[in-house]
Amino acid sequence: MATTPTPPRDRPAGSKLERRVVAAAQAALTRHRYVTPLALLSALGWLPGDVVDRWRQGRIPELERGAAVSPSRLLEALEIFVRWARVEGLSPGEVDYLAATRDRRPLRFTTGGDPEVERAYRTHWTSAAMSESARARLVQRQSAPPDLVVHAAVTPWTCVECGDTGDLLVFEDPQTLCLTCADLDHLVFLPAGDATMTRRAKKASTLSAVVLRFNRTRKRYDRLGLLVEPAGLDYAERQCLGDEAARLRRRERDRERRADQDVALMARMAEEILRLFPGCPAPRAEAIAGHTGLRGSGRVGRSAAGRAVDQDAMTRAVIASIRHEDTGYDHLLMAGVPRAEARERIRTDIDRVLAAWRSGP
Repeated sequence: MATTPTPPRDRPAGSKLERRVVAAAQAALTRHRYVTPLALLSALGWLPGDVVDRWRQGRIPELERGAAVSPSRLLEALEIFVRWARVEGLSPGEVDYLAATRDRRPLRFTTGGDPEVERAYRTHWTSAAMSESARARLVQRQSAPPDLVVHAAVTPWTCVECGDTGDLLVFEDPQTLCLTCADLDHLVFLPAGDATMTRRAKKASTLSAVVLRFNRTRKRYDRLGLLVEPAGLDYAERQCLGDEAARLRRRERDRERRADQDVALMARMAEEILRLFPGCPAPRAEAIAGHTGLRGSGRVGRSAAGRAVDQDAMTRAVIASIRHEDTGYDHLLMAGVPRAEARERIRTDIDRVLAAWRSGP
């Protein structure tokens, strides 16, 4: 886990920059018992929080591009920091920095991509007083893949695949997709505010995504909540039934769901699904209709074709349901498999279920 950063250059002892770096590093060490280059440079004011957020989301190719100072200035501070960490007897540990994208690609700090400099940025320094097991747990936690991110729209936008728009969008290199085209429209929104509910729902969901909105006033991203699987949310709610707040939340959620449900439209959708796929179990057809036709969801059932109970729209809704419910598609996405490749892998499974449902009982 050792690192070999660029050797420090000669500089006047006790320079202003050195005093700033040492003070910021010492404060972080006292507070957390470890120091990271990223936190240090942010404490110096050279890496604005919104820049770091966009970089972690994979929207900035190299971190130094968004810095408030030149790359050489960043490197100078990093060299001072590494020299100080070694004098203090801190223990180095290399950490993986992965993008909050489905491919979980490694993040880059520099435009040049020098391996030694990149390694120096990835190296975290921990107190010598920290036990080896505690240090290993810290490195493991810091190297964990980040959450997938969905953004609440703050400006007008259009999906590059279907031309639609909506309240939520996904950035993919660096195009914008709606939840339907990003294969996240089967998830339900859990507002922030109840840490226990959020933790349990996320743990019970194979696929989940954090919903963020950029706060222009504070120049940062605010966390609005989490998109989780319906089954994961139901599980979390059952686990929290002993809490009065959770019971009230569930009753409110059920009331809103009933208010939003267009019973007549969903009945027509279920009827058309069973006509097209007579082998589909009736409860499943009703579930598909209820899911795709939920008002405000932005799913295919709420499109013009969906409301007209168009044959193609209903077929697309059925395929989407099979993809998420009857194949390993969500597991592939969470493993970092690109969306197109994941779809190709499960195509045979989808075709098999469609054939069985088309043939009838």
